[in-house]
Amino acid sequence: MEGTPAVRIRGITKSFGEVVALDGVDLDVATGEVHGLVGPNGAGKTTLLGLLLGLAVADSGRLEILGTPVGRTLAVPDGVAGFVDGPGLYPSLTARQNLSALAALRRYEAGGTVDIADALHQVGLTDVADDRVRGFSLGMRQRLGLAAALLTRPRLLVLDEPANGLDPAGKRHVHRVITGLAAEGTAVVLSSHRMDDLAALCSEVTILNTGRVVFSGPVSKLAAESGELEYRLVTSDPAAAQRLAAEAPGLRVVSSGDASQRRDADVVVRGPVPALDELVVRLVQAGVALRELGPVVPPLEAAFLALTENGTENATQSGARASDQSAQTDEENLS
Repeated sequence: MEGTPAVRIRGITKSFGEVVALDGVDLDVATGEVHGLVGPNGAGKTTLLGLLLGLAVADSGRLEILGTPVGRTLAVPDGVAGFVDGPGLYPSLTARQNLSALAALRRYEAGGTVDIADALHQVGLTDVADDRVRGFSLGMRQRLGLAAALLTRPRLLVLDEPANGLDPAGKRHVHRVITGLAAEGTAVVLSSHRMDDLAALCSEVTILNTGRVVFSGPVSKLAAESGELEYRLVTSDPAAAQRLAAEAPGLRVVSSGDASQRRDADVVVRGPVPALDELVVRLVQAGVALRELGPVVPPLEAAFLALTENGTENATQSGARASDQSAQTDEENLS
């Protein structure tokens, strides 16, 4: 990609005693990109986010943030904001007072920051701006943490599970803020266990497993890693749908309702997308109405499970193939 990336990581390692949290991690995040960071519990996500926020120091490797090399000190360049393990807030203060205290501590200069009222409005907390934070729900605390990060007009925003505890309205506010920042050129790195958030927000995703990168690349490529999936079909004639599915090349019927007794029974089939497309054509030609069709497990979730549960060795090889070309280019640039 053109220009200096917001984040460039090469060969980062980090251990806590005998526990290896990060093992030779490479990562690139472009300006204006929303990059998802996912993995099982204990995969190293929080450690990596902590490095980006200057809360930890790598044992070895190279880390550049906003074009500035980060050494062996607990510091990062100006323009970085976010939170890990939930935002730190004063429970006895109101939402507005929390942001005012943070602005005073950081000595934010007028003109280079977002107005406190505007930050609260962006995350949908205007109506509770003068309520004490001790009464806030988890989702409201997450949104207030995001508002605090907005005060600096960050060029790199680092968020740990920003959708945690959010109701639909809160989720909409958070998504709007993140996509708006990315459109203005801010790089966003966020961790999430929710595949729907990744699909909605992220253009690139990195999967960690036992401290190693097992996949890094476009979300569309991750979805393609799913291979064969199970799909549920609801039709106007379940018996005919089951028969046609059983006859379709490349598909197999995994389970179905009692198609001979129930008119609303669904049919679950497994196979690649081209075979599923052919089944849809056959259903239409047979006069069977297709009322519902969708994967039993979303493609991103299926790919995630395959990469993290089918053995680290195979997953690592898959991830290496996905990023081999960019790694070779960066090695040349850094040498």
